[in-house]
Amino acid sequence: MTRVLLVDDQDLVRAGFRTILQSEPGIEVVGEAASGADAIDRARELQPDVICMDVQMPGMDGLEATRMLVADASVAAGVLILTTFDRDDYLFEALQAGASGFLLKNARAEELIDAVQIVARGDALLSPSVTRRVIARFAGDEPAAPAAITNSAAVRDLTERELEVLGLIAAGLSNSEIAAKLYVGEATVKTHVSKVLMKLGLRDRIQAVIFAYEHGLAG
Repeated sequence: MTRVLLVDDQDLVRAGFRTILQSEPGIEVVGEAASGADAIDRARELQPDVICMDVQMPGMDGLEATRMLVADASVAAGVLILTTFDRDDYLFEALQAGASGFLLKNARAEELIDAVQIVARGDALLSPSVTRRVIARFAGDEPAAPAAITNSAAVRDLTERELEVLGLIAAGLSNSEIAAKLYVGEATVKTHVSKVLMKLGLRDRIQAVIFAYEHGLAG
């Protein structure tokens, strides 16, 4: 059972999300919060798997709350940012704060359910459109010089297959898409992805995309 904490200062919004999520077998909304500070207290108390976090709230906003929750060793939940505003500054701040995903509130009900399930699995919600925006913001238009690649000890620890998987992650491919492209099982891809993140000291796929472009490892 995936345990979800809903954080939004609007009662009707929380009620709508609760109705959508609890219609899906395997998802349980275990609590709600109306502010960032309340979200931190509730997350520590309830130990959810996923926190659906609004951005604009009175007092502590969702971005600051996300930073504090990600840094809190007592909270293991992934944070899914849900906002009305399709603004790049929110997207980039959310990713820098450690959020595992970013979704607009006008998304379809099934997209919200899918996003919660993705974050609950420990993956990052990284659509191709978001990938392009991350690349544009963090990596710029110019690839890293070859020296940046050869001088990275962490990169030298990657196998040829792991480098290939990293490049495909940077292209925005999901595990299933990578498996189909490489003609291997999805479980094998998950193992490769885990090793890539571990060897490079990265938290999730979002950081892997940024790393790949900063080090000239993406096609």
